[in-house]
Amino acid sequence: MALRTLKVTVDPDWRRRLRAAGRRAQRGRPGHDTLNFESPEAFFVHLTPRRWALLQALLGAGELPVRELARRLGRDVRRVHDDVRALAELGLVERTATGGVRCPYREIRVDVRLRAYAAAA
Repeated sequence: MALRTLKVTVDPDWRRRLRAAGRRAQRGRPGHDTLNFESPEAFFVHLTPRRWALLQALLGAGELPVRELARRLGRDVRRVHDDVRALAELGLVERTATGGVRCPYREIRVDVRLRAYAAAA
């Protein structure tokens, strides 16, 4: 199975991103897999520092049992299992037929923009 690239975005106008991805696909240009959060708050609730560390440990590591992943991270197995479940719900990791876990991406990019807005007069 070929590893893909994931682009994580924070954009309240997710419909615009979906339309842009559809246009790229129609032109025959492959896009990235995209995971969008509608707010920075949603991003940070789902992608905590410990979950980022878990993703980093899985990138390029192939399939790992949850117990081995917990050992590598120096964390409690139950807490790692909970984080794996949350990341699997987002599609960031996959459970394997043998009960292990893997990250299907070769690279994860984060695109977050902060913009200043002029105060209303």
